[in-house]
Amino acid sequence: MVRQPSINAQNRPPLTTDRIVESALHIVDGQGLARLTMRRLGDALEVEAMAIYHHLPRGKEQLLDHLVAHVGAMPAGSPGGLGWREGLMVWARAYRARLLDHAGVLPLLVTHRNPAALAGTIGSLREHLRLGGVAEEAAAVAAHSLLGFVIGHVALEVRDTRGDVRSEPGEPPVDWNSRFGAGLELVLTGVNPG
Repeated sequence: MVRQPSINAQNRPPLTTDRIVESALHIVDGQGLARLTMRRLGDALEVEAMAIYHHLPRGKEQLLDHLVAHVGAMPAGSPGGLGWREGLMVWARAYRARLLDHAGVLPLLVTHRNPAALAGTIGSLREHLRLGGVAEEAAAVAAHSLLGFVIGHVALEVRDTRGDVRSEPGEPPVDWNSRFGAGLELVLTGVNPG
């Protein structure tokens, strides 16, 4: 089928990698990762699917890498007036919120290649930890542990759509906000009890 130019094509913003990734993220957020196809993405962008390949020559594989980077890369900002511990708590809560907002990308973040997407995030966590007096080698391990905690917690939280993640049958549903806060405290205390 040959797509006829839209009357609104003149008013449509130019096709860019950022626009493609945002549109793909919109599809994943609304319909799930399984529904993301290049044809569906082209329809959402009002372009032929082949036009996307001009910006992403490796096609869907490259698009998935971009989704991982877009959602998963979130370096911890400068602690500013906050101490290292408070700075990491602010980061962890914001990262959890981002992952929950884009839970459809979570399987890619956990299993997909593109380790470079998280490198800046891990580096910023290490820097916060070093500012808190954690030695270099321990900071590297702690940064990975903190990142793993947040991603793993969100994975369990997303899985618990029916309230079925409980220790024992008959227990009330998990209060994920409280559990996240308590777990974060445990992780950070384990890293540096001071």
